[in-house]
Amino acid sequence: MFGNKFKTMKKLPVPPFNEETAKQKVQMAENAWNSKDPVVVSMAYTIDTEWRNRVSFINGRKEVQNFLKNKWSNELNYKLKKELWGFRNNRIAVRFEYEYMNVKGQWFRAYGNENWEFDENGLMQKRFASINDIEIKESERKL
Repeated sequence: MFGNKFKTMKKLPVPPFNEETAKQKVQMAENAWNSKDPVVVSMAYTIDTEWRNRVSFINGRKEVQNFLKNKWSNELNYKLKKELWGFRNNRIAVRFEYEYMNVKGQWFRAYGNENWEFDENGLMQKRFASINDIEIKESERKL
């Protein structure tokens, strides 16, 4: 009756990463985040995932979902582009930029980098993000 509920979930590809599988992980993350679905995004992370996102410290999938729900209720028309920066064993480094409009109608572009660490099942157990925002005009949008 409970067989599948407690089965360990795998998120392919799994570490150790090579260039092809690291790029695949990055593209999968970009696609998930652009869905703007907190549940879809959170399923790439371990149940007890640890995040540092700017000045926020987030622990566990449920907190990730709440964080993302709040994020996308304030960051409208969100569009993200990620790029592989480096990889080794079970770790991947990513550069990214995204654009969004706040609830007052001001557009922003955010630049940053993330360091990811994965468990043996390909789920991200740690995510450390450093992000900077700049105001832009709508005519300056790239994404």
